[in-house]
Amino acid sequence: MASFKKIPANNKQGYKWMCIKDGPADPATGARNQIKRRADTRKEAEARCDEAIRSLTEFGIDVKKLKNLTFEKVAEEWIESYHRTGVKKRTIIIRKSCIKTILRFNGQKIIDRVTPRDHQYMLNTMDDEGYSKSTIELVHVTANMIYKYAVKMKYRKDNPATGAVIPIRRRTVEEIENNPIEEKYLERHELSEFLEAVIQHGLKLDKEVFFTLTFGGMRMGELLAFKWTDLTPLIKHIRVTKTLFSEKNNMKQYELVPPKTNASIREFDLDELIIDMLMALKQKQEEEFESIRLVIKDFHDGNFIIRNDNGYPWTPKKLSLRLERILKKTKITKRVTSHIFRHTHISMLTEAGVPLSTIMQRVGHDDPKTTLKIYTHITEKMKKDAATMVSTSYEDILKGLVLQET
Repeated sequence: MASFKKIPANNKQGYKWMCIKDGPADPATGARNQIKRRADTRKEAEARCDEAIRSLTEFGIDVKKLKNLTFEKVAEEWIESYHRTGVKKRTIIIRKSCIKTILRFNGQKIIDRVTPRDHQYMLNTMDDEGYSKSTIELVHVTANMIYKYAVKMKYRKDNPATGAVIPIRRRTVEEIENNPIEEKYLERHELSEFLEAVIQHGLKLDKEVFFTLTFGGMRMGELLAFKWTDLTPLIKHIRVTKTLFSEKNNMKQYELVPPKTNASIREFDLDELIIDMLMALKQKQEEEFESIRLVIKDFHDGNFIIRNDNGYPWTPKKLSLRLERILKKTKITKRVTSHIFRHTHISMLTEAGVPLSTIMQRVGHDDPKTTLKIYTHITEKMKKDAATMVSTSYEDILKGLVLQET
């Protein structure tokens, strides 16, 4: 049974109707739970009361408790819970970055009032603002996980991210004709120019860093975590079992974590000249060891190959700054990051005739799509060059026969 009463209000009639009904009893204590809702008319007040009771009965959602529960607060709850699932710290950082983007659109909205339209508007606006498709997908997936958590916790009835459409930007003619896959790796003349700049202008360890990245195909974090125990010089063999994580780019605040995927844990041979270069570095480090220990009291004996004078490993930022410095000494116009050397290594292996399956194993199956694109592009290019290579190699015979025939 419903009971009604008038309450003073600043509207035309000077009052509102309040409807009071008994809702489901408190599941923990069994105490009576009265639901109160107000509106301009008795009918509207009762309808609101019935809707609140239905939410409690069917979905267990207490609308009153959700009155001030924003998306931002739910996102904070979710990330804390998500962190305890054992995901990698790098993944947590990515999710937090996605949440910052979502907060710009829906952060202060009450969690149960975010609509599918709100979510789609966010995705569409991100597309208009020039975000990449992969970034938009990451944000969408993160929001989807938060909404699923909200449904599970009975903060809302449904997931507004369900059925959302990820905008797909059509490629322009210029993008198609420019073949952007070539931007993902350094071609032979570009690589030669870069490595020459490393030799001529490089600082301490630049040569070891960039030659190893190029001829080893390792990720930046894998190289920075590389230890002398991971190298077996007699058989020119190395192993990759870890990657360096440094959230704040502080050399003393680092963590060694498992590689990106299980496939990333691998062993492979390294070129003899690179092995010799690294062993020369090892000998130099051993010769400097005692004198450094006398000067640097808190020397960090982590056995890292790429290390600072105090023994701590390089940070990702330091490697990036070294890369930027070398690039300024070249005429290379491509956007170059440490990852381009990994893609360059894939192109080098492809040109050398190494099968795709072997390349995948050697580089740890980083991005099958990109690897396959580079492999396909290089092999297609080799096919086109085949006729020219043959005619050049056999030019004397070819011309002789043709001229003799005519």
